[in-house]
Amino acid sequence: MNIVGGLINMPRLRYRVYVIELSKRVYTESAKFRAANPQYNGALECLYVGMTSKTPKERFWQHKKGYRNKSGHKLSSNIVRKFGMYLRPSLYGHIGPMTRSEALVMEENLAIKLRRQRHAVWFN
Repeated sequence: MNIVGGLINMPRLRYRVYVIELSKRVYTESAKFRAANPQYNGALECLYVGMTSKTPKERFWQHKKGYRNKSGHKLSSNIVRKFGMYLRPSLYGHIGPMTRSEALVMEENLAIKLRRQRHAVWFN
């Protein structure tokens, strides 16, 4: 919170975390995904956890389309583009909007929580 000219300037709560279910093929076809998930036993889902200032639906579409920004910088995950199936709002819908710094922490915390539950999870 900043005070500017006597007014309180609250940080904008415009970031959200989201979860995408991945095809289980990601585990057999991606060595780096397997290496990041040694706890995985094949029973639960493979997931991607991300954060965005867009809606989760818009962000999922960007991943699937291999979206690049106006400068040509790639903003999509190859893992989601190739293996992403659909959003899993039951795993993130209870988490409200937050600041960017809060979302970065929440993204990692949610990914670790899901790994502890024995999901295979990718996050950045």
